[in-house]
Amino acid sequence: MFLSRDDAKDICDKLLARTRADACVIEIDGGEDHSLRFSRGSATTNTSATSLSLKISSHINGRIGSVTTTHLDDKTLETAQRRSEEIARLLPEDPEYVSPLGPQHYENSIRYHDAPKLLQLDALVSHAQQAIEQGQLMNVETYGCINGARRFDALATSNGLFSFERRSEIDLSVTARTRTDSWSGWAGAHEFFAPRLNSAQIALAACKKAAASAAPKDLEPGSYTVILEPDATAELAFWLMSAMDARAADEGRSFYARPGGGSRIGEQLFDEKLTIRVSPGDSLAPESSAGYEGVPHRSRDFIKNGVLRALYRSRAWAHKTNAEPVPFARNFIVEGGPTSLEEMIRATKRGVLITRLWYTNLLEPRALLLTGLTRDGNFLIENGRLTAPASNMRFNQSLGKLFAGIEALSPTQRTWRAVGAGASAAPALLLKDFVFSSQSSGI
Repeated sequence: MFLSRDDAKDICDKLLARTRADACVIEIDGGEDHSLRFSRGSATTNTSATSLSLKISSHINGRIGSVTTTHLDDKTLETAQRRSEEIARLLPEDPEYVSPLGPQHYENSIRYHDAPKLLQLDALVSHAQQAIEQGQLMNVETYGCINGARRFDALATSNGLFSFERRSEIDLSVTARTRTDSWSGWAGAHEFFAPRLNSAQIALAACKKAAASAAPKDLEPGSYTVILEPDATAELAFWLMSAMDARAADEGRSFYARPGGGSRIGEQLFDEKLTIRVSPGDSLAPESSAGYEGVPHRSRDFIKNGVLRALYRSRAWAHKTNAEPVPFARNFIVEGGPTSLEEMIRATKRGVLITRLWYTNLLEPRALLLTGLTRDGNFLIENGRLTAPASNMRFNQSLGKLFAGIEALSPTQRTWRAVGAGASAAPALLLKDFVFSSQSSGI
């Protein structure tokens, strides 16, 4: 269900007016989602769904009781509200309790294109068809998924806060494979504005990678020079950003913790070429206006020229440490440089071009040790040329060490993150000493 701002505010106002708690918070989110999967020349499954969730949180004497419902009729809402108040009275007092926010000023974030038909199944079919046709032209099999959605989020508090945001999203992921299943390529894109999605270009990029005629070469585990394409860069940057929790740093549980106590804000931790920022007004990957609990997202650098500038900080931890709350960011931008991908390849005597990463997991937060696999398109670089496909590898890599030695960056571009997973923009990266720990049999 896709509510208007006025409808959402009417519901919130009604519930806040009849609260019996010391304070009350109402959260409503919902929307419409459409999805189409295709494989070997035809569509395989499609879905269309609507969703709505309303959460009532009642605050009583430093306790918070919450109830969530998917129905908006008055009887259900009345029952849910009274139940949330009952739960609050039964709970122990929260030692980290903070009262709800009052009115806030939000930066403008434009992430909605008012053309719902471009996100529905009829429109998604045409995108899938272009991927299928491109595969047929290049004699490879194409597989993938195209998703379209429009969603809203509303937040209101009895202290006078009301925020409402809506966003539209479309993403296409295309995997192409040789007809013998010996090699694969991938490309994808995510956009908030459906007309910006170039499905023909995405399909062509995936099919070109899959159409490599040489047999894949097995590489020995070890340290390699690598070129990460933008989607692979964004995957690593996501983990770098996800670890930026101020409390974990202050308590010594993080890479960003200073020995002896406190965080490493202000220290040079990475190569001076690395800058990662968040901005609601960014044209490539805008963050939402409101973060968790309604804390405003502000345009800020988290890493600037390799120096740690900011960490996420919950309102409770901010209150305890007398600092500014900083909401977790799902959308981010890695600043690029002037070197093209082709120039990086020409500058590499021996290395590996990596299309994307898969199954990444953080093994050790204090060392930022990440493991994962390459997928859908590695290529061996020899004497400045792509000479053959390279079989996939597992890697174990300290992100702190990796991002401390950046050789070159390409211009930043929007990268693929699936609908609902946030947006990112990143450059290709030329790096040395990327550690492959073992070979992988997958393609």
